[in-house]
Amino acid sequence: MNKLKWGMIGGGEGSQIGPAHRLGAGLDGLFEFKAGALDHRPSIGIKYGKSLGLGDRAYGSWQDMLAGETARSDQIDLVTIATPNSTHFEITRAFLNAGFNVLCEKPMTMTVEEGEEIVRISRSVGKICAVNYGYSGYSLVRHMKAMIARGDIGKIRLINAEFAHGHHADASDADNPRVRWRYDPLQAGVSAQFADCGIHALHMASFVSGQEITKLSADTVSCIETRELEDDAMVNFRMDGGAIGRLWTSSIAIGRQHGLGIQIFGEQGGLRWTQEHPNQLYYMPLNGRLQVIERGENNLSPEADRTSRVTIGHAEGMPLAFANIYSDLAEAINSVKEGREIDPAADLYPRAEDGLRSMAAVLAVSKSGLNSGIWLDARPPMFT
Repeated sequence: MNKLKWGMIGGGEGSQIGPAHRLGAGLDGLFEFKAGALDHRPSIGIKYGKSLGLGDRAYGSWQDMLAGETARSDQIDLVTIATPNSTHFEITRAFLNAGFNVLCEKPMTMTVEEGEEIVRISRSVGKICAVNYGYSGYSLVRHMKAMIARGDIGKIRLINAEFAHGHHADASDADNPRVRWRYDPLQAGVSAQFADCGIHALHMASFVSGQEITKLSADTVSCIETRELEDDAMVNFRMDGGAIGRLWTSSIAIGRQHGLGIQIFGEQGGLRWTQEHPNQLYYMPLNGRLQVIERGENNLSPEADRTSRVTIGHAEGMPLAFANIYSDLAEAINSVKEGREIDPAADLYPRAEDGLRSMAAVLAVSKSGLNSGIWLDARPPMFT
C-alpha cells in the first residue's frame, strides 16, 4: 500500500503540539510528510520546513500552500491544522472547499455558527473533517467504549470526568506570553480553561458512553483575579441516554500535573481510567472484585487490539494515541479510495460534529457561569 501524503499548517519549531503530530502521523508508515506552512513568519516557516525535508513544498503561508497543493497532481491526502484557535475556521473552510481532507486541532471554531458551517461543508463536499481530541486514541479508552457498548456495566447512571492541572497557578506569570493569551478573550474567545482542557474531558464522556450532552449548568471562576476568563470550572450535565455527569477542570490545581481522568458508573459495574496511567483500566462488576485490565493483554476488544503497538508492561504515551487517530484517518481515506467499507474498529476518529458539539458546550458553560449557574441547552441548533 502506498503511503498517503500529509501536510501541516502551524506546528513549527518550538511548537508544543507540532512534534506530537509529526510523530503520530509517521509512526505506522501510513503517511509521508510532504508539505507544510509551519510558521506565520514566511521565511522562518520555509527554512524550518526545508530542514524537515519538504523542499519546494515548504510554504510561507497557508494561502500559498493551498494554492500550491491544489495545482499539483500529487497533492496531499490530508492536512493538519495546528495554528492559533482564531484561525481554525478560515483555514479549515478553505481546504475543505478545495477538496482536501482535514484534521483540525481543537477548538474547531470560535462560534457555533462557524462550526455548523464546517459541518455543512464537510458533508456537502464529501471530505473528512476530523478534530484532534487525541486522548480518545488511547487503547484502553477504546476498550472502555467497547465494554460499555456491549453492556458490561449495564445502563450508565453517572459519569465523573476531570482535567485539572496546576501549571497556571502562579499569579506572577500574568505577562508570560505562553500563559497570557489563554485568558485573553480577544485570542481565546469566551472561555479559557474549559475551552482548553474541559472539552477534552467532555468529549471523552460522550465518546466512551455513546451519549451526547443535552444541557448543563456551570460554576466558573477566575481564581487569579486579574484574568478575564476562568481558570477553574465545575460543570453538571445531562446526556441524551439518561446519564448524569460531573466535570471539574482547573489550571490552578497545584500538585496536579496533567490530570485527565474519567469514571463511569453503571447499574452493573464501574470503570476508571486516567491519562497519566494509560496502560491500566480499572473495572469493578457489581458485587464483584476489582479487576485491573492491562493494555496489550489477551482477549481485549478489536478496538483495543488494533491500537496497541508494544508488548504488555511497556508504556504507551500521547504520540501513540495521536498515531491511532492518524491510523483511523488513513483507514477512512483508503476505504474511500478503494471503494470498500471502513474497518469498524477504526471508525472512531472525532468528527466535525464532535467539534461543533464542543463549541456549543463551551458557549453554554460561559453563559451559565456568568448567570449564576443557570441550566442551558448545550446542543447546537442544527442538532435540536
